[in-house]
Amino acid sequence: MPHHTGAILQKDGKTFAVVTRVPGGFITPEALEILAAVGRKYKVPIMKLTSGQRFMLIGIPEKDLGALYKDLGPLAEKETAPCVKYVQICLGTDVCKYGVQDSTGLGLELEKKYHQEEFPAKIKFGVSGCLRCCGESYTRDVGLIGTTKGWTVVFGGNSGRRPAMGILIAENLSKSDALDLIDRLLDYYREHATPKERTARFMERIGFERIKSDLLTLLPYIRLSEVR
Repeated sequence: MPHHTGAILQKDGKTFAVVTRVPGGFITPEALEILAAVGRKYKVPIMKLTSGQRFMLIGIPEKDLGALYKDLGPLAEKETAPCVKYVQICLGTDVCKYGVQDSTGLGLELEKKYHQEEFPAKIKFGVSGCLRCCGESYTRDVGLIGTTKGWTVVFGGNSGRRPAMGILIAENLSKSDALDLIDRLLDYYREHATPKERTARFMERIGFERIKSDLLTLLPYIRLSEVR
């Protein structure tokens, strides 16, 4: 259960977990020093990296939450409503020998654009710079996979209790077209989803054919013959 600060009540019913904001999993020595100082000051019993490339501080008494958030400064992340949880990013063309698209640049752009934007349920992005898919794009609500021909967009993935592979929406898109398509998909989801309905369940309920009929015909840069 989330606290009014966004902290998460733990199993003991007394302490909370605080998740930090680390865009794309990239962190500086200065930010690590802040985390270390906060951990020591509040005697945080557990500090853990999450699957979403963020840090979680676990075991915080409620009385310390306000001061701890203040001390975290730019690392503080207060999630008080369903929103974009994170954008998981691989290294892409920056350093990886397999990268064929700039997943880092695109992922950070998505992080900046959608950070804290509210949706019917939480949203997770996965951005991969090649077909090895280290950003786990097919099991995220919104996934992008880079190929030598451009970007592939998938939608409706989930790695939770009811796993679902994201549905391939379009392939071989430019960066600008991929961003535009994601914007339209998320607007459509926000308009038609029920409260707390994740994208995987949303796609199961409405079906891809309806998405194709209602939305993809509006996208002239995608030939419907290429839509799967």
